[in-house]
Amino acid sequence: MSNKVRVDSLPEFDITEHLEDDQAIAEYLTIVLEEDDPALLAAAVGDIARARGMTEIAKSSGLAREALYKALRADAQPRFDTINRVCHALGVKLVAQPIKG
Repeated sequence: MSNKVRVDSLPEFDITEHLEDDQAIAEYLTIVLEEDDPALLAAAVGDIARARGMTEIAKSSGLAREALYKALRADAQPRFDTINRVCHALGVKLVAQPIKG
């Protein structure tokens, strides 16, 4: 007889718990960039900023913490400059590659 587990009893998955080093962050960003979804990118950069500490990233990027939360939510459409500043504060860079066809 199998034990049934209720979905609502499972812990909520939080990606920030798995973004412990630069390699994990780079791999996460690479996967998200391949989805070609700007809202997903904003949310992923927000996840990484939360993992690193939103207050510290806000200071490093020169953006207000509240503005950072607003710009990096899943339904936001931040300017490239915002994403670029946050990536720089995170110590990562976006890299262009040819599309495989």
